[in-house]
Amino acid sequence: MELNNIQEIEKATKFGRNEMFHIGTAMLFIVAIMLYASTIDVLGRPFSIELVVAAMIGGYMAMNIGANDVANNVGPAVGSNALTLTGAIVIAGVFEASGALIAGGDVVSTIKKGIIDPDLIPNGEVFIWLMMAALLAGAVWLNMATAIGAPVSTTHSIVGGVLGAGIAAGGWDIANWPTMGKIAASWVISPVLGGIIAALFLYWIKHSITYKKDMIAAAKRMVPILVSLMVLAFSTYLALKGLKKIWKIDFLTALGIGIAVAAVSYFVVAPMVRKYASKLSNEKSSINSLFTAPLIFAAALLSFAHGANDVANAVGPLAAIYDAVISGGVTSKAEIPLWVMGIGAVGITLGLALFGPKLIRTVGSEITQLDQMRAFSVAMAAAITVIIASQLGLPVSSTHIAVGGIFGIGFLREYLKANYANIIHDIEHHHTGKDKVIVEEFLTEFHQATIQEKSEMLQQMKQHTAKAELTKKERKALRKVYHQELVKRSALLKIAAAWVITVPASAIMAAMLFFTIRGMMLP
Repeated sequence: MELNNIQEIEKATKFGRNEMFHIGTAMLFIVAIMLYASTIDVLGRPFSIELVVAAMIGGYMAMNIGANDVANNVGPAVGSNALTLTGAIVIAGVFEASGALIAGGDVVSTIKKGIIDPDLIPNGEVFIWLMMAALLAGAVWLNMATAIGAPVSTTHSIVGGVLGAGIAAGGWDIANWPTMGKIAASWVISPVLGGIIAALFLYWIKHSITYKKDMIAAAKRMVPILVSLMVLAFSTYLALKGLKKIWKIDFLTALGIGIAVAAVSYFVVAPMVRKYASKLSNEKSSINSLFTAPLIFAAALLSFAHGANDVANAVGPLAAIYDAVISGGVTSKAEIPLWVMGIGAVGITLGLALFGPKLIRTVGSEITQLDQMRAFSVAMAAAITVIIASQLGLPVSSTHIAVGGIFGIGFLREYLKANYANIIHDIEHHHTGKDKVIVEEFLTEFHQATIQEKSEMLQQMKQHTAKAELTKKERKALRKVYHQELVKRSALLKIAAAWVITVPASAIMAAMLFFTIRGMMLP
């Protein structure tokens, strides 16, 4: 009996022990950053207290990015069982760090997105306080969002921090309100674009493959085309966004490279798909397995591009503080030292491993159920939306795009299921009074028919039984009866609310922190 009690106590305390280990490891990372930053020589001084504190906050920020933002890249692959949680963490960690260190950029904008006017900042000292407050506010907000399981935008968190601290330092006139208007518009643009593109891709896959009688034959034709389109999208995306430090090119050149790589990939992938598909049974689960390998590549490439593009933005305030400490002034651009990028890369990897699983599960399975085809559609939406938005000059968030894509998939599934249930009821309504066996035979034939055959069967049925047509009011009532919620409304409301308040919440915290830091630093 006592042994059973001890085992129960051990089970009850296991979660707490794991959390303490995670927090302890994170604290060791912060302490290591503090020790390293204190060895950096600054204009002949043994160390700069501002730089040491900023470096520690930068490490904290990097871990929160890993815990929250990276989930969008690998969450769909985990939710669809294309990757295990451990495999996703390893792949994302390796490729995020590689993207940050190999292609992360030499220079970063210190005034994020040009949202405040640097000329209105009194001096370098105030600028350091401003950036420190912005960095800490963005990190704290990301931490809070991760704790409640809400994937939010790192960029918007930093934008809010810089805006709030900037207004606290220089008044309302310091803010670039037209730019802020564009950023606010992206709260709607990003998820809607992502959702529409993801839904369109899934609808195309369904109509071209899974709605066919011979799904294997259809997959042999369409999967190589879909994979080639993925290669085209990701090659263009990486050339434009992920490799801009190594090789800066225009959109048409990037698109040309993408087309060339996609053409080669088609001739490589097509025979492999045909060979593998020939061994599969004519079932939807078999078709899903064909998308597993492309999803793993998509998770890796998204992580690399995120590391190259967003990590520099996240450690930008730290680079700005370092530049201000060295130069004593305010600059709009700052070089990113290797040690700063190292903090970003290691911090993101560590944050993902220690605290990332919660958000990976949220994105992968707690919004709507994902399989490989649905997750593939989300990955395609993520790459294509960023390309379209960058060419149109629209400020979009990769987090909002990916999560919007998942919501788009879920709402499409709801629509298709409700529509199909409506049709089945329509068939039964048209066969009222007929023998049950005849109705069941018709339904069996209907289930097995292709989309075109289904359409013809319904047309013929309605021609023979025109008098049994349902009224518009009856159809509306049926839609309500057969509506099945496949998107968790609680998740939708929680995430939407977190997105809307990210900038103001981060801004308010940054303003409060700025006044606190200024009060402590003034003589």
